[in-house]
Order: sequence, then C-alpha cells, then structure tokens
Amino acid sequence: MTADAASAPVPRTLADPLAEALRVVDLADARSLQVRLLGGMAVRAHAPEWTARTRRTEVDLDFATRSRDRAAFFALLEAEGYTPDRRHNALFGGTQAYFVDTERNRPVDVLVDRLVMCHRIEFADRLGASKPTLPLAELLLSKLQVVKINRKDVLDALVLLAEHPLGPDDGAPDTRHGPGAISLPRIIAHTSGDWCWWRTVTGNLDVLARFLDDGGGFKPDDLDVGGGRAVKFDPVAQVAALRAAIDAAPKSTRWNLRAKVGERVRWYAEPEEMGHDPE
Repeated sequence: MTADAASAPVPRTLADPLAEALRVVDLADARSLQVRLLGGMAVRAHAPEWTARTRRTEVDLDFATRSRDRAAFFALLEAEGYTPDRRHNALFGGTQAYFVDTERNRPVDVLVDRLVMCHRIEFADRLGASKPTLPLAELLLSKLQVVKINRKDVLDALVLLAEHPLGPDDGAPDTRHGPGAISLPRIIAHTSGDWCWWRTVTGNLDVLARFLDDGGGFKPDDLDVGGGRAVKFDPVAQVAALRAAIDAAPKSTRWNLRAKVGERVRWYAEPEEMGHDPE
C-alpha cells in the first residue's frame, strides 16, 4: 500500500448500497425525522433474496421525506459525507434534492412530500405507516404509474406482488407475510378517483399479465427466489385479483367525466430529466 493510499480518508458511507440506505434511515429515525426508502433499494429491502434484484448493479439511493424534516435531513446527509448539488437544491430542494457520495460515485435523490413523474403520489402523511420504506401500496404505484414501463419496473412490480398479500390496509409485519400488505384501498383511491391513474395502472397490469403469460422478456430465473424458496403469492393470481378489485370499485363523477374524453387528450405527464453539478 502506498503512503497516499494509506493516508486517504476512509469513506464514512457503507460499500453495500442497501446497507447504506438502511443506515441513513436509522440515523434519521434516531433524530425523529421521517425518512423512508423508495425506488430500487426499497424493493430490494423487501426482497433481498430475489434473483431479479440481486443481480443488478445499481447503486443510486432514493429517499422520501416530508417538508418539516427536509432541512434537518439535508444537514444529516451532508454530515455523513454526501455532497449536495447546491444550485439544484436551491432551485428545487423544496420538492426534490440531489446529493452524491463522491467517494463511491453514489447519487442520492430526496423527494419531499410527493413523487411527481407520469402521475403524482402524495406521501407526506404516509411516511409513518411503514419502515424502512414507503408503504407497499405507494411502492407498487410508483412502478405502475410509469406509462412507458420497462422490464425493470415490470419485474419490481411482480416482486412486490409475489412477496406480499393484497389487503384491506397496510397490514402488520409477521413471520409469514413479511413486512406488511399492499393496501387495496390506497390503490383504488387513485384508480377510482382519477381516470388518468386508472388508464395507466390497468394498462400496466395488462403488461404484467402478458409477461407472465408468454414470458415476454423474462429469463427463466427472473421469478426465482434465492435459496430455493418458493414465492409467497402466485403473481398471476395477484395481478388478476388487483385488476378485478380495481374494475369492481365504484368510480367518481370526476372519473366518469374524464373517461368520456379518453385517450383523445394525453392522460399523463412526461417526466423531465435534470442534470446535476454537485459542489
């Protein structure tokens, strides 16, 4: 080892991205800050043994927090060695901030109060319902709201459906079902009150069903779980049950009015990609 290598600072952050993400959530919790995981690391936290997740090389971290905890959480990240994109955060930090662990080339996005992509998910009042991630219903919706859904999002949605039951609420962690349930009322609140949400979610459930039916894009081990463990819930039955519940639920007046317009008017937003310049 060279003298320069020996004197180089040891990164405070952990090499394993999931372990690091969980460490940050625990640090925030110790300070009474509501911070939860979303994105790929959140799915991995719920399904660490799944082949579809363990073979990925992604390292970016995504956190969700609320406005009242935003400043304190940003300060926590800086104290733990994350470098902020000060220009971006000054302009947009009220809704979305960006940091990077420069030692590990690990980007971090922090969403505040809501996720806004193709559709909008308000989560500020939901952070206390689950730990260390957003509640399962919101995690699943974050995948099913992607209009141009890709193979990665399809697999993440199927992992969540195969690992957790559909239920009347968020459920309580137990040894058989793991951490909680996918709340049907939370999903139906989006799909029965807003035709635009309904159009995207049901369209993507159809995509999931086709993937399961004809293997479109799957590799043989995509739906395997490490260690030879069987899936907890049949994903075919889960997709069908979720679609049936969405179809059967009464629709709002607003939903029916928008349904008459249909696809003649675009029903989703085009997410914008932003460049970053941490300093």
